[in-house]
Amino acid sequence: MINEFRGKYFFLSNFYHVPYPSNEHYFQAAKATNDKDREFVMSAPDAKTAKARGGKNGIKCRPDWNEIRISVMEDFVRIKFQDAELRQQLLDTGDEELVEGNWWGDIFWGVCKGEGENHLGKILMKIRAEIRAELKGGRV
Repeated sequence: MINEFRGKYFFLSNFYHVPYPSNEHYFQAAKATNDKDREFVMSAPDAKTAKARGGKNGIKCRPDWNEIRISVMEDFVRIKFQDAELRQQLLDTGDEELVEGNWWGDIFWGVCKGEGENHLGKILMKIRAEIRAELKGGRV
């Protein structure tokens, strides 16, 4: 099991810097209901600041956010792993269970103190399976 997205496995994190700022920037900006708020989040100097700006006291969040956030995250993670190097790194995790273990209490996207839904880990494993299927000539 890979139980934290740090060190060797930091590339799995939404805070990982890709050719664009980070998946966290895009994910938080997707919550916005207007261009001003989107730009506010996207202009954040790092993923931690983008997360804060997209938080409860940062921007006006779209009313359907809780219903669509998993599919939005999946779309952004899928885009991230179109990069050949990152794709290979994801494949190199083999059949390991991917768990976004954390100490800050995120039990929706990850697992904290043994508790959580681990939606980010599940998305990563789903995309890893899709990549494998594509490489074998099949579709998921």
